[in-house]
Amino acid sequence: MSTTSTTASNRLLAPIFVYFAAAGIVTVMLGPLLPSLIQRWQLQDAQAGTLFSSFFLGQLIGAWFATRRLRLSLLLGAALTSAGCAALAWSSFHTAHIALFTAGLGLGLSLTAGNVIVGTAAANRARTLALLNVAWSIGAISSAALIRVCAPHGPRLFFLLTASLLALAGLFATTIPHSLAGTSPSSGLPTRIPLPGLAIAIFAASMLLYIGNENALGGWLPSFAIRNHPATAASTIALLYWLSELVSRLLMAALLSRITEHALYLASLVLLLFTQAALLLATHPSPALVLTATILTGAALGPLYPLIVSFLLSRTGQHARLGPLFAFAALGGATLPWLTGVVSTHFGGLRPGLIVPAAGALIMLALSPALSGRPSATSTH
Repeated sequence: MSTTSTTASNRLLAPIFVYFAAAGIVTVMLGPLLPSLIQRWQLQDAQAGTLFSSFFLGQLIGAWFATRRLRLSLLLGAALTSAGCAALAWSSFHTAHIALFTAGLGLGLSLTAGNVIVGTAAANRARTLALLNVAWSIGAISSAALIRVCAPHGPRLFFLLTASLLALAGLFATTIPHSLAGTSPSSGLPTRIPLPGLAIAIFAASMLLYIGNENALGGWLPSFAIRNHPATAASTIALLYWLSELVSRLLMAALLSRITEHALYLASLVLLLFTQAALLLATHPSPALVLTATILTGAALGPLYPLIVSFLLSRTGQHARLGPLFAFAALGGATLPWLTGVVSTHFGGLRPGLIVPAAGALIMLALSPALSGRPSATSTH
């Protein structure tokens, strides 16, 4: 693909990058909001975990259907996420589950569609997906900062501002041409994903465990830091976590010119396991350890999801039946943060709860040799 055509393609994809930045704010908002919500509604950790479950159950259902009509999924997802955020401005603990489900439904539709559109339209798949996730990470960082700015006025202002940003990003996304996002059941693509059943299961499990890890750690590390050191600000921990993830994705493009995608994937998993082991083994973690582990955890997570999606799309291309695979990723977000809260409540502390994401990272490492295979003939460049 020539430089001119690559630049033109990137320009057409710009609305997706803008939307991902807005969507990043919503995807991670429960982490920095959680301590105040627990206090406001007098919740136990297991109860608070159900908020994650509602949110990511919506994402699971949205992702399941997202790849049938990519452009429609992106636009409808933006509208639903905006509506869910607006509803959260007036929600109680019980009605918040419905609002979070709606917002999650929209995110499942739009983020899955956006990943597939960009991953199959770009010439340098892994690098472009990394940059797309950089845009998402910018939103994630902005989430913690926006929550902190809105704190004196309560969460209602945050939810209304976020809903407005999503609505504007959705309007911008209407400029995406149909030619970049035309996947549908009648598009002439094979009815079966061109992968053996075992490979599909491994990709599904890896995506589930990654999203589960990212959200369990992003959701609970702020609370873990506060409980060990009450002077710590939850928004600061969340900011460091997502900022380090953003930086690692920015560095990913440079690293891929020196090492292979699979080597970077393995190195990131080893670093992730090392940081989680440090938190689990420290009976009384110091503020420096918590901050360092937070930064290294975000840095380790950064490259993993773009690489998993790149490995997948290099072997399948743009396929109308990829939705269920991405839905499994959302299932991880619905279960691992909730399970972390359940284990924490059962054992009386968040440190035992962190065993859940640590076990997930270990399984990802065990599955990693099977992820990077030879691209299939359906690969789109």
